[in-house]
Amino acid sequence: MADEKIAKIPYSLNSKAVADATKFWLNKRGVTLEEIAELVMFLQQKYYPNLTMDECIHNVEMVLSKREVQNAVLTGIQLDVMAEEGKLFSPLQDMIENDEGLYGVDEILAFSIVNVYGSIGFTNYGYVDKLKPGVLQRLNDKTTGQIHTYLDDIVGAVAAAASSRIAHRKQAEREIELELPHTPEDREEAARKLAEYDETPE
Repeated sequence: MADEKIAKIPYSLNSKAVADATKFWLNKRGVTLEEIAELVMFLQQKYYPNLTMDECIHNVEMVLSKREVQNAVLTGIQLDVMAEEGKLFSPLQDMIENDEGLYGVDEILAFSIVNVYGSIGFTNYGYVDKLKPGVLQRLNDKTTGQIHTYLDDIVGAVAAAASSRIAHRKQAEREIELELPHTPEDREEAARKLAEYDETPE
Protein backbone atom coordinates (compact mmCIF):
# COMPACT_ATOMS: atom_id res chain seq x y z
CA MET A 1 0.00 0.00 0.00
CA ALA A 2 1.13 3.53 -0.76
CA ASP A 3 0.85 4.71 2.82
CA GLU A 4 2.87 1.83 4.20
CA LYS A 5 6.38 2.67 5.30
CA ILE A 6 9.04 1.18 3.10
CA ALA A 7 11.39 -0.93 5.19
CA LYS A 8 14.81 0.66 5.42
CA ILE A 9 17.52 -1.49 3.92
CA PRO A 10 20.28 -2.09 6.49
CA TYR A 11 23.58 -0.40 5.67
CA SER A 12 26.15 -2.74 4.19
CA LEU A 13 29.67 -1.57 3.36
CA ASN A 14 30.81 -2.10 -0.22
CA SER A 15 34.47 -3.01 0.23
CA LYS A 16 35.33 -2.72 -3.45
CA ALA A 17 33.74 0.72 -3.65
CA VAL A 18 35.87 1.90 -0.72
CA ALA A 19 39.07 0.52 -2.28
CA ASP A 20 38.23 2.04 -5.67
CA ALA A 21 37.41 5.40 -4.09
CA THR A 22 40.76 5.40 -2.29
CA LYS A 23 42.67 4.97 -5.56
CA PHE A 24 40.42 7.46 -7.35
CA TRP A 25 40.93 10.23 -4.82
CA LEU A 26 44.68 9.72 -4.61
CA ASN A 27 44.88 10.05 -8.40
CA LYS A 28 42.48 12.99 -8.44
CA ARG A 29 44.70 14.80 -5.95
CA GLY A 30 47.72 14.13 -8.15
CA VAL A 31 49.43 11.33 -6.23
CA THR A 32 50.47 8.12 -7.99
CA LEU A 33 51.47 4.76 -6.53
CA GLU A 34 54.85 5.18 -8.21
CA GLU A 35 55.49 8.44 -6.35
CA ILE A 36 54.71 6.79 -3.02
CA ALA A 37 56.91 3.84 -4.02
CA GLU A 38 59.77 6.27 -4.70
CA LEU A 39 59.53 7.37 -1.07
CA VAL A 40 59.70 3.73 -0.01
CA MET A 41 62.81 3.24 -2.12
CA PHE A 42 64.30 6.39 -0.57
CA LEU A 43 63.72 4.95 2.90
CA GLN A 44 64.83 1.36 2.30
CA GLN A 45 67.41 1.19 -0.49
CA LYS A 46 70.41 1.71 1.77
CA TYR A 47 69.32 -1.27 3.86
CA TYR A 48 68.35 -3.47 0.90
CA PRO A 49 70.49 -2.51 -2.13
CA ASN A 50 68.73 -5.08 -4.34
CA LEU A 51 65.28 -3.67 -3.61
CA THR A 52 63.29 -3.04 -6.80
CA MET A 53 60.60 -0.51 -7.64
CA ASP A 54 58.21 -3.38 -8.34
CA GLU A 55 58.66 -4.55 -4.75
CA CYS A 56 58.08 -1.03 -3.47
CA ILE A 57 54.91 -0.62 -5.53
CA HIS A 58 53.64 -4.03 -4.39
CA ASN A 59 54.10 -3.11 -0.73
CA VAL A 60 52.39 0.26 -1.24
CA GLU A 61 49.45 -1.60 -2.79
CA MET A 62 49.34 -3.99 0.17
CA VAL A 63 49.22 -1.08 2.62
CA LEU A 64 46.45 0.61 0.62
CA SER A 65 44.45 -2.64 0.66
CA LYS A 66 43.97 -2.29 4.43
CA ARG A 67 40.54 -0.97 5.40
CA GLU A 68 41.85 1.30 8.18
CA VAL A 69 44.27 2.86 5.69
CA GLN A 70 41.51 3.43 3.15
CA ASN A 71 39.38 5.08 5.83
CA ALA A 72 42.21 7.44 6.76
CA VAL A 73 42.96 8.33 3.13
CA LEU A 74 39.34 9.12 2.31
CA THR A 75 38.77 11.11 5.50
CA GLY A 76 41.90 13.22 5.13
CA ILE A 77 41.41 13.99 1.45
CA GLN A 78 37.79 14.99 1.97
CA LEU A 79 38.80 17.45 4.68
CA ASP A 80 41.47 18.93 2.39
CA VAL A 81 38.95 19.32 -0.45
CA MET A 82 36.33 20.88 1.80
CA ALA A 83 38.92 23.33 3.11
CA GLU A 84 39.84 24.28 -0.48
CA GLU A 85 36.17 24.95 -1.17
CA GLY A 86 35.79 26.94 2.05
CA LYS A 87 33.09 24.61 3.35
CA LEU A 88 34.37 24.09 6.88
CA PHE A 89 33.34 26.16 9.87
CA SER A 90 35.82 28.63 11.35
CA PRO A 91 38.23 28.27 13.09
CA LEU A 92 38.73 24.73 11.66
CA GLN A 93 38.59 26.16 8.13
CA ASP A 94 41.43 28.57 8.90
CA MET A 95 43.55 25.96 10.68
CA ILE A 96 43.41 23.41 7.86
CA GLU A 97 43.66 26.05 5.12
CA ASN A 98 46.86 27.44 6.66
CA ASP A 99 48.25 24.12 7.92
CA GLU A 100 48.39 25.57 11.41
CA GLY A 101 51.48 24.40 13.28
CA LEU A 102 49.59 23.59 16.47
CA TYR A 103 46.90 21.66 14.59
CA GLY A 104 48.13 18.08 14.92
CA VAL A 105 45.05 16.09 13.94
CA ASP A 106 46.51 15.46 10.48
CA GLU A 107 49.49 13.72 12.07
CA ILE A 108 47.20 11.75 14.39
CA LEU A 109 45.28 10.45 11.37
CA ALA A 110 48.57 9.55 9.69
CA PHE A 111 49.66 7.59 12.77
CA SER A 112 46.68 5.26 12.28
CA ILE A 113 48.31 4.27 8.97
CA VAL A 114 51.88 4.12 10.26
CA ASN A 115 50.95 1.75 13.07
CA VAL A 116 49.46 -0.89 10.74
CA TYR A 117 52.86 -2.60 10.44
CA GLY A 118 54.26 -1.85 13.87
CA SER A 119 56.12 0.89 15.69
CA ILE A 120 59.12 0.76 13.33
CA GLY A 121 57.00 2.82 10.95
CA PHE A 122 57.10 5.85 13.25
CA THR A 123 60.84 6.28 12.65
CA ASN A 124 60.35 6.07 8.88
CA TYR A 125 57.44 8.51 9.02
CA GLY A 126 59.33 11.05 11.11
CA TYR A 127 62.27 10.91 8.71
CA VAL A 128 60.32 11.59 5.50
CA ASP A 129 58.09 14.11 7.27
CA LYS A 130 61.17 16.12 8.21
CA LEU A 131 63.02 15.89 4.87
CA LYS A 132 59.91 15.96 2.63
CA PRO A 133 61.54 14.35 -0.41
CA GLY A 134 59.90 13.69 -3.77
CA VAL A 135 56.13 14.06 -3.90
CA LEU A 136 56.02 15.41 -0.34
CA GLN A 137 57.86 18.55 -1.43
CA ARG A 138 55.22 19.19 -4.09
CA LEU A 139 52.34 18.54 -1.70
CA ASN A 140 53.83 21.07 0.72
CA ASP A 141 54.10 23.81 -1.91
CA LYS A 142 51.75 26.52 -0.62
CA THR A 143 51.84 28.49 -3.90
CA THR A 144 49.69 26.06 -5.91
CA GLY A 145 46.38 27.08 -4.37
CA GLN A 146 45.69 23.49 -3.35
CA ILE A 147 45.39 22.38 0.26
CA HIS A 148 47.15 19.15 1.21
CA THR A 149 47.29 19.55 4.99
CA TYR A 150 46.16 15.95 5.45
CA LEU A 151 47.38 14.38 2.22
CA ASP A 152 51.08 15.10 2.69
CA ASP A 153 51.01 13.30 6.05
CA ILE A 154 48.92 10.47 4.62
CA VAL A 155 51.32 9.88 1.73
CA GLY A 156 54.32 9.89 4.07
CA ALA A 157 52.52 7.48 6.38
CA VAL A 158 51.67 5.04 3.57
CA ALA A 159 55.31 5.07 2.46
CA ALA A 160 56.46 4.52 6.05
CA ALA A 161 54.06 1.61 6.53
CA ALA A 162 55.16 0.03 3.23
CA SER A 163 58.78 0.40 4.35
CA SER A 164 57.96 -1.35 7.62
CA ARG A 165 56.25 -4.15 5.72
CA ILE A 166 59.37 -4.63 3.61
CA ALA A 167 61.59 -4.69 6.70
CA HIS A 168 59.44 -7.38 8.33
CA ARG A 169 59.40 -9.51 5.17
CA LYS A 170 63.14 -9.18 4.58
CA GLN A 171 63.82 -10.20 8.17
CA ALA A 172 61.58 -13.24 7.70
CA GLU A 173 63.47 -14.18 4.53
CA ARG A 174 66.78 -14.06 6.41
CA GLU A 175 65.41 -16.17 9.24
CA ILE A 176 64.12 -18.81 6.83
CA GLU A 177 67.52 -18.95 5.16
CA LEU A 178 69.06 -19.52 8.61
CA GLU A 179 66.27 -21.99 9.48
CA LEU A 180 65.16 -19.90 12.44
CA PRO A 181 61.53 -19.94 13.66
CA HIS A 182 59.23 -17.09 12.68
CA THR A 183 55.54 -16.22 12.62
CA PRO A 184 53.47 -18.27 10.14
CA GLU A 185 52.32 -15.23 8.13
CA ASP A 186 55.81 -13.91 7.52
CA ARG A 187 57.24 -17.39 6.91
CA GLU A 188 54.65 -18.03 4.20
CA GLU A 189 55.40 -14.73 2.48
CA ALA A 190 59.15 -15.17 2.77
CA ALA A 191 59.04 -18.77 1.57
CA ARG A 192 57.15 -17.67 -1.53
CA LYS A 193 59.75 -14.99 -2.26
CA LEU A 194 62.63 -17.43 -1.80
CA ALA A 195 60.94 -19.96 -4.08
CA GLU A 196 60.57 -17.32 -6.78
CA TYR A 197 64.23 -16.41 -6.36
CA ASP A 198 65.36 -20.04 -6.64
CA GLU A 199 63.33 -20.50 -9.82
CA THR A 200 64.84 -17.42 -11.49
CA PRO A 201 67.45 -18.49 -14.09
CA GLU A 202 70.91 -17.04 -13.55
